[in-house]
Amino acid sequence: MRHFSFSIIFSIICLAIAAYWGFNHGPEAGVSMMFKALFITAILAIMEVSLSFDNAVVNASVLKHWNKFWRTLFLTVGILIAVFGMRLLFPLLIVGITADMGIIQVAQLALNDPKQYSEKLMNHHPEIAAFGGMFLLLVFLNFLLDDEKDTHWFRLLEERLSKLASVPAISVFIALVSLLITTHFVALETKLAVLSSGIWGIVVYVGVQVLGHLLESGQQPEGQANTAVKSNMIKAGIGGFIYLEVLDASFSFDGVIGAFAITQDVVIIMLGLAIGAMFVRSMTVFLVEKETLDAYIFLEHGAHYAIGALAFIMLASATGMHISEVITGLIGVTFIAWAVLSSIAWNRKHRLN
Repeated sequence: MRHFSFSIIFSIICLAIAAYWGFNHGPEAGVSMMFKALFITAILAIMEVSLSFDNAVVNASVLKHWNKFWRTLFLTVGILIAVFGMRLLFPLLIVGITADMGIIQVAQLALNDPKQYSEKLMNHHPEIAAFGGMFLLLVFLNFLLDDEKDTHWFRLLEERLSKLASVPAISVFIALVSLLITTHFVALETKLAVLSSGIWGIVVYVGVQVLGHLLESGQQPEGQANTAVKSNMIKAGIGGFIYLEVLDASFSFDGVIGAFAITQDVVIIMLGLAIGAMFVRSMTVFLVEKETLDAYIFLEHGAHYAIGALAFIMLASATGMHISEVITGLIGVTFIAWAVLSSIAWNRKHRLN
């Protein structure tokens, strides 16, 4: 429970703010709107957790190699970026850039005319989906196409695919082909924007990998001065920190866009998604400290398959196809639950042998 104590306190504060906002804001302000605001905030929080549980597992697979300092930074600075940066400021920036408006003007529009703000943001859903979809697709492909991975969930499929890892840039090749196929089904007026956004998703993913490699390549061998080792640990942590924040950003796109299907109140959206983001962070630390990934050997596999499914759903949505957030969340939960059950079965079999 201690892993979630702060998240619970944070949730109570956010729900109190949502209640106050519903009771005092808008033409229908009052007790009924207060309960409606509380209900919607809770629904958004649950949706965010269901969509991002696989994100927590992948975060944990990276975070388990970090020291206490970087874990703490991830839970402090990282959560501020996740909540206020990606779930509040980023949508405002998208609307501001595309509508040629200042950030303050956009914020006023979001508060005073949320319907128009929602329409402006939704108009650019294809580009957002293409960027996030390509980034997540590369996360999935680079996990699947790994010849050093010796634990396979779907053995026949994964063993064969891992052999392709020796082909240079195979994951980028598959991602580009997927983007070209997606762009073919996109409306003519948005083809260029979707293609450009998808390419930027690939560039950002590869760029983060390059940054991490450059930072880690400078590490000194064992026996060097302790200060040098600490310095390089920090550099490697910076690369990993950026990777996790971009990964979280890709997940948050789907949650932010989906939230507008439930409500157009940006304050309620931010509060609900903030609660979900905080619980995802707490789950990440819980998985690391309890060594859950070691106990359930296929859990990381299930999370990456869920990420792959989300990537294809986002690419499909870029073409105008609407897939319910409920289905998206259920797919992720199904892969995670399946992976847990497979891990339990594997553990029992190997204990008996």
